[in-house]
Amino acid sequence: MTAPASHSSVKVVGSNGQISLGKQFAGRQVLVEEHEPGVWMVRTATVIPDNERWLHEPQAAASLKSALAWATATPASDSNTDSLMKKLSDGVE
Repeated sequence: MTAPASHSSVKVVGSNGQISLGKQFAGRQVLVEEHEPGVWMVRTATVIPDNERWLHEPQAAASLKSALAWATATPASDSNTDSLMKKLSDGVE
């Protein structure tokens, strides 16, 4: 196993308490962990809001994948719009 590439640089914390990581990280979310006073680890991260976490559960993800495959394979059509509207107005699924 090879060690990951390491890069060090000196940054100055501005008067507002901020440092710049560079434009390549603009808009990204990061985790900032303080391992001990004055020692931080900064890692890029993807944060999933609590109300969307269910989408990443295996069963929901499989259902979503199946639905997207069906939608891709099935051309859109309005040939049964009248019958669908009647079912919806009658409360029948």
